[in-house]
Amino acid sequence: MASKTSSSVFYFSRKDRRGSLFLLAVVLLICLLPFVYPLFAKIEITQSNSLDSSLAVLNTRPAASRQQKYNADRQDDHQPYNNPSSAGYSAYKRSPKGTLFNFDPNTLSEDGWKKLGLRDKTIATILNFRNKGGKFREAADIKKIWGLFPDEAERLLPYVQIAAAAAPVYQNSQASYNTLKFVPTVVNVEINTADSTGFIALPGIGSKLSNRIINFRNKLGGFYDVEQVKETFGLPDSVFQKIKPMLQLGGEVKKINLNTTTLEELKLHPYIKYHLANALVQYRVQHGDYKSVEDIRKIMILTEENYQKLKPYLAVE
Repeated sequence: MASKTSSSVFYFSRKDRRGSLFLLAVVLLICLLPFVYPLFAKIEITQSNSLDSSLAVLNTRPAASRQQKYNADRQDDHQPYNNPSSAGYSAYKRSPKGTLFNFDPNTLSEDGWKKLGLRDKTIATILNFRNKGGKFREAADIKKIWGLFPDEAERLLPYVQIAAAAAPVYQNSQASYNTLKFVPTVVNVEINTADSTGFIALPGIGSKLSNRIINFRNKLGGFYDVEQVKETFGLPDSVFQKIKPMLQLGGEVKKINLNTTTLEELKLHPYIKYHLANALVQYRVQHGDYKSVEDIRKIMILTEENYQKLKPYLAVE
């Protein structure tokens, strides 16, 4: 009986053996952990550092490149042109200088400034200054133009000729400052021959309106009445009423020969729409050459108002 009890004490079931082996494996793993962990930690740190370095390269290089380009662009855009060290200045030094001639900076046209060799931005600055009422009092004032290089100003300076201002006229020889009066300079512009400079000299007329008036005049073939100027696109009536006394009519308008003109030529005239141009040509085809300008009154779609506006531009030859 005792022998049976003794052997049962040292007997391990299958479950006991598995538990013992698992426990032994855990103990062995715990014993080996201090030796194995540093190796895994080193590998992890190395991989982490490598990943961080890669991300740093990916993130830093493009950002630096973009920042350098941004800084370079800002330096080029915002560097004053009168700084000889700027990139814009170096580029200018290699560009043509233009043609020199005597000029008045208070009246010189946009084309004139371009002929002198100035850049578009600088010309826009000058025209904007003048349109707002600015005046050049003396030749040296051109050095103050933003965007004008120092050597460029020195090159132009000998050719600056500013017209003298009107002298004050006193009511009597004993006049004081309270009775001082100035005689305003009256600007008279011949509307059929004036260039952009002449129109810009008028109050309220800038380079854009000046060009629009000239373009409208060219399409018409010239003005036969001062009132036609107010038909210019974008010209406010208040400005026209102000400049009307300064406008003078002269010269002759360009005539359109009704017997030889084409449909394409007719429809280019501001007073002739396509349907009227077509009617004028078709009447000639059906009835033969026009005997007089008044023959166009037989065209039904032509109103009396249109006839009166067109009549000065038409001829029969």
